[in-house]
Amino acid sequence: MRTGKLRDTREPRDNREITGDESPKVRIIPLGGLEQIGMNITAIECEDSIIVVDCGLAFPTDDMLGIDLVIPDISYLENNIEKVKGFVITHGHEDHIGALPYILQKINVPVYGTKLTIGLIENKLKEHNLMKTTKRKIVRHGQTINLGCFRVEFIKINHSIVDAAALAIFSPAGVIVHTGDFKIDYTPVFGDAVDLQRFAELGKKGVLALMCDSTNAIRSGFTASERTVGRTFDAIFAEHATSRIIVATFSSNVDRVQQIINSAYKYGRKVVIEGRSMVNVIGTASELGYIKIPDGTLIDIEQMKNYTDEQTVLITTGSQGETMAALSRMASHLHRKVSIKPNDVVIFSSHPIPGNEKAVSKVINELAQQGAEVISQDTHVSGHACAEEIKLMYALLHPKFALPVHGEYRHLMANRNIAQSMGVPKERILIMSSGDVVELDKDSCRVVDHVQAGGILVDGLGVGDVGNIVLRDRQNLAQNGIIIVVLSLEKYTGQLLAGPDIVSRGFVYVRESEDLLEEANNIVDEAVQDCLRRHVSDWGKIKNEIRDSLSDFLWKRMKRSPMILPIIMEVE
Repeated sequence: MRTGKLRDTREPRDNREITGDESPKVRIIPLGGLEQIGMNITAIECEDSIIVVDCGLAFPTDDMLGIDLVIPDISYLENNIEKVKGFVITHGHEDHIGALPYILQKINVPVYGTKLTIGLIENKLKEHNLMKTTKRKIVRHGQTINLGCFRVEFIKINHSIVDAAALAIFSPAGVIVHTGDFKIDYTPVFGDAVDLQRFAELGKKGVLALMCDSTNAIRSGFTASERTVGRTFDAIFAEHATSRIIVATFSSNVDRVQQIINSAYKYGRKVVIEGRSMVNVIGTASELGYIKIPDGTLIDIEQMKNYTDEQTVLITTGSQGETMAALSRMASHLHRKVSIKPNDVVIFSSHPIPGNEKAVSKVINELAQQGAEVISQDTHVSGHACAEEIKLMYALLHPKFALPVHGEYRHLMANRNIAQSMGVPKERILIMSSGDVVELDKDSCRVVDHVQAGGILVDGLGVGDVGNIVLRDRQNLAQNGIIIVVLSLEKYTGQLLAGPDIVSRGFVYVRESEDLLEEANNIVDEAVQDCLRRHVSDWGKIKNEIRDSLSDFLWKRMKRSPMILPIIMEVE
């Protein structure tokens, strides 16, 4: 097992290098956020200092049965804990802050972020009883913090959540700019537009490397302003004046919620917020002044019955078809307080995340079956920069090296092509992989090593106790079912006292397969008797014989391979 410590490696892996003279060096070590959307975390190391940019989680894929969350493997940070100076967080989305409560229990260092970002992090710390032990520091846009040999400046950027920041990281080797998740919105709903002037100033002084968001790099043109969605909402509200309106969106998209509230107020409707995460985020944003709700507009869900349909708007979670989210429960008649009515208008104000399309379609179909009108056209804009905005970032910063981040491989490659088109030589663009140790100085950029990285699975309260073997068993159970073979042996003589009895779950319907199970029982009985005739007393060997003989029989008869679990009980 690799410990995460750096090896003394003279030759770079895969010969990926740009060589130069000796000068101060900085190491960039992505521990997540590459080859996938989510779980963003990057360690940046120089001399005796490590800063960690973001600490996010990923949501489980379809084959991760029963898994709740995936958090990054931070073995490298644990092995170098004396160097870690703090977490620097770009914004408050789950894929950038969600793993903090788990990681801070192992690496208790200060957390730095903007006002709303720290507010959302504190919600998580309260849930995990970490408020007293975790140092938090609110940083304003334009402010700089010193962490070991690094100086980190927070720069105003736009995204689908308020208070997002890009980072200018000043190191002995040069300036590294990390965009975080960003878009360039000249007319944001809340606060100022992106600080393009500061990026231009950094570009004039010289930027060693740019770590740029790649999520939308494959899309041409510009990402539309968030305000365009507000105009769409106004039109929908005007057109459906006699209907109850339900809007599903991401709980963290505070600007989107603000625009829904603006339209509701304009058309004289009361607003209900439903869904635990939605209530938490909007509550925090309201307390901190990032969302303005006119007096008397917000009502409790219990008060909905006091108003007619045309007087209410429901803002809810569940835009991704999540089974337990509020909208999914409404669609499947499981919500205790809201039932879908034939005259309802349901607005999906988000695009399905890749992999969620089926779940979203299922919810839309369930809503349509109940007579609701579903609207999803022009009700969402992305929070990520398209190709032209990424070009602008390269034009302003003129980085010497380009290190695309945040995205699947195809997104990183699209970012590389954009960087090339903006004049960054091909040999100065490096596509990193999670775990790569990229060494940078004023003349070179190369992969010098690889450390342990990947995902740790969270299932309920268990962190890391479910691994590949358990997952494989769960997949096997889900695909092929299980057969349990129970028998009793006498303690001293080893004689068969009872059984073998076969119990099947998820393999065949027992009542219609009595002949098959009787044959299987005979096969097991023969295998056990054969072991006893040969005076085999090792239970492990008896179990293997049962497993092998039954597995062969079932494969020949059914071409199926259920999990076979022999249980031997000892009777005195």
